[in-house]
Amino acid sequence: MGLSARLVAAVDALPLAPGMRVLEIGCGPGAAAREVARRVGPEGFVLAVDRSAKAVAQALAGSPDEVAAGALAVRQVAVERFALEEGEALYDLAFAVRVGALDGRHPELEREALQRIWAALVPDGRLYVDGRELHR
Repeated sequence: MGLSARLVAAVDALPLAPGMRVLEIGCGPGAAAREVARRVGPEGFVLAVDRSAKAVAQALAGSPDEVAAGALAVRQVAVERFALEEGEALYDLAFAVRVGALDGRHPELEREALQRIWAALVPDGRLYVDGRELHR
């Protein structure tokens, strides 16, 4: 599955560099995660998360080469419950496109989600939501 114009614009706006560790929140079928994995190259890594089991299954089904190469992993978890697994390294950048928990309609949920995301990023890590950079 290719990228929609909206996702192309979102990925193009990210300051990606080879070797980065990137967290995608609300990955859906994984098209953006695959493109980010391509752009960060074989030394980089993308973790794509989504609360939907169907989305996770679609992302995994569409990404067998990236998963096999260790460039991409997919995890089912709601962003407000996300936590690094034991021994998991911090991420350089996180991004989300059209994620309900981060769209401003649910302030308490958004607060919890942002705390979880910031905790998963390196101290100077960057977070982009719907194309705009958020700051701690």
